[in-house]
Amino acid sequence: MDGVREEVRRRLRRLARTALPILQCAIAAGLAWVVAKDLVGHARPFFAPIAGVVVLGVSLGQRLRRVVELVVGVSVGIGVGDLLISMIGSGPWQIALVVALAMSTAVLLDSGTVIALQSGSSAVLVATLLPPGDSAGVNRMVDALIGGLIGLGVAALIPANPITVAHRQGRAVFGELALALRGAASAVEDRDPARAAAALTRARGSQKALEDFRAALETGSEIATIAPIRWRRRSELEHYRSAAAPIDYAMRNTRVLLRRTIAALRDGESVPERLPEVLRALADATERLRDELARGDEPVHARRVALEAGRAATADLLTDGGFSMRVVVAQLRSIVVDLLQATGVGREDASAALPAMGARRPEK
Repeated sequence: MDGVREEVRRRLRRLARTALPILQCAIAAGLAWVVAKDLVGHARPFFAPIAGVVVLGVSLGQRLRRVVELVVGVSVGIGVGDLLISMIGSGPWQIALVVALAMSTAVLLDSGTVIALQSGSSAVLVATLLPPGDSAGVNRMVDALIGGLIGLGVAALIPANPITVAHRQGRAVFGELALALRGAASAVEDRDPARAAAALTRARGSQKALEDFRAALETGSEIATIAPIRWRRRSELEHYRSAAAPIDYAMRNTRVLLRRTIAALRDGESVPERLPEVLRALADATERLRDELARGDEPVHARRVALEAGRAATADLLTDGGFSMRVVVAQLRSIVVDLLQATGVGREDASAALPAMGARRPEK
């Protein structure tokens, strides 16, 4: 029974997250129909509300591009279909040929999926329902433009908060990176290659979270561009955008670090005593960065913690270490540079902030 309640709550939370996009789609569909039918005078403008919903979508992003793809796709499909059907007539093989040629033309013009699909569906419409040269084909192009523009207008006037999705996806990405670093620390501390392998498996599965994070930032940037009431959130969004690529690199470097950790532990290499402490400090820096970005603060605390960890990752960690452990420490330093960049430090300054590999950590 508890499991059923939890599943119901999970689904309700999912509905709550998509409530605004659903409302946007509903309003855009209704307005597009009214404009195309009552103002423009099309008898049955079914494609106008469809275009409004497609442009908005429950999964947001690339709306401006979708408007262009819709109109171009419809135009290509109707143009190719009308030209061919007028010459070869209508039938099963003619439909197949028209669809193949319309979609091929769309792919040659642009790689967008929407263009190809709309070209194919528009060609089918011409081949099956519309007499050659009928004005309904032109009307459909107009309907696509009406629906697309109304979809954009609704997105601008009733916008989502561009930071909300960035917060949610960002927390997932930073959380995965921190877990990977803590997993490496525990594996080194316990001399347990199986634990390092488990952390590596989880880190490899984090790619989806990174892709979702990048998509959320793209969507947020679009919203902050077209919606005037969201312009003030652009600076917060820019902090996330600046952190996205360095965090991706940090995760990649962490996967390399875990692979070499597994090799070092299996080979019985000597492990620097302070290595788990430094790895956990980097995990702390990652979590501080996550929290400071979520609050809209300058990530000064995360920068300080990352820098302290980097200063600890000097040659004194390499005492009696073998080849794999030396690679681990080198990767650790690369992760420090990535995290410093994620806090807004330039790459050259981040690299220069670390002591040279031959330097000794100063005594306190």
